[in-house]
Amino acid sequence: MKRTKLAFLVLSAMLIVTGCKEKEQDLLNKDDPVTIEVWHYYNGAQQDEFNRLVREFNKTVGKEKGIVVEGSGQGTISELEANVLDAIQGKAGADQMPNMFAAYGDAAYEVDQLGYAVDLKPYFTEEELSKYVEGYITEGNFSGEDSLKIFPVAKSVELLMLNKTDWEKFSSSVGVTTEELSTIEGITETAKKYYEWTDSLTEEQNDGKAFFGRDAFANYMLAGYRQLSTDMFSKENNKIVLHFEEDVVRKLWDNYYVPYISGYFDSSGKFRSDDIKVGNILACVSSSSSVTYFPDRVILNDEESYPIELKVLECPKFQGGKDYQIQQGAGMLVLKSSEKEQRACAEFLKWFTSDEQNIAFSTASGYLPVTKSANNLDKVTEVTKVEQSVKKVLRTSFEMIGDNQMYTSIPFKNGTTARAFLEKGMRDLAK
Repeated sequence: MKRTKLAFLVLSAMLIVTGCKEKEQDLLNKDDPVTIEVWHYYNGAQQDEFNRLVREFNKTVGKEKGIVVEGSGQGTISELEANVLDAIQGKAGADQMPNMFAAYGDAAYEVDQLGYAVDLKPYFTEEELSKYVEGYITEGNFSGEDSLKIFPVAKSVELLMLNKTDWEKFSSSVGVTTEELSTIEGITETAKKYYEWTDSLTEEQNDGKAFFGRDAFANYMLAGYRQLSTDMFSKENNKIVLHFEEDVVRKLWDNYYVPYISGYFDSSGKFRSDDIKVGNILACVSSSSSVTYFPDRVILNDEESYPIELKVLECPKFQGGKDYQIQQGAGMLVLKSSEKEQRACAEFLKWFTSDEQNIAFSTASGYLPVTKSANNLDKVTEVTKVEQSVKKVLRTSFEMIGDNQMYTSIPFKNGTTARAFLEKGMRDLAK
């Protein structure tokens, strides 16, 4: 009797697996290929690598399974999101809707509310999903339905990038160490010491120089609030709630507004790497993907310049705060179409995020791979040649990911507007 039951279970499982394979085989057929269009905002090295990988897929796995991928750059991320929404809503002059596009949370939320976001979970096994960094998969479950609507393809984190050459002159004179740069409060105190030290080098009073700046101010607000308390924006009873405790916000204020108006922080150029390039500051918190823009010289004027070396440190956190760090980088959102096209999108994403392909795509422009096994410097250097500056960023990023819970705020209606307010509010007031 037991043998009969066991045989029945085995036979049933075989029939289910065979049926699934036959279903997939019927849908994806090399003799009847399907074309899927991917819209993105990539440029430079990232776009070149994406196009190369698309060509490789089409010649290999795509050819075997009957999938042809076509990539289309849509300008900036804002232009891409606007074009996708225009296509979904069928506006006059809009292109036909793509099969998938590079999406951040707020755009994904809007598309999902329109009913066009595909849940990719049914196309992946639990074993397949377990290979990805947990926080990256969790970000795709923004609708709270145990779904996966943003699929990770490349990520970035925030790091502290330092002009090591000038830092060593300052640190040896004043007696500060890089350990003091591990906290937000330490950055503030060190910036004050740097201002006072540079002020002492001249006879003129109050002409000290700024030490620090940051690129994405909204990240400081969101990550800082999470480290000190909870999510600034949370969803309760299907409503978005703003948390704004006075003591927490005061700490955020004291460690940006006060040092900024005191001359310890600065943000003069378009990006903080621009400020480091002209010697306005020594250190900045920037995206790991911005390492390719970090200068190798400080240019004082048309005639004076000197070489500098990059040092990369983990992004500072609030002293005594929880171990949260911001994760960034758009994923891919698949738009509703035929089952055949949706399955083809999933097959491309599986291939694209396999270690070899994903390492090549990510490291081409300082981004991070999305699988656990690929978040390893030895693994990365086995697969591709990496510039020294990118290697520094990857090493520090992997260590930071291992030590912290990676965090992104929840997407919601008008979330982009809320983030823009956080980005500009205190920063503009300080200016």
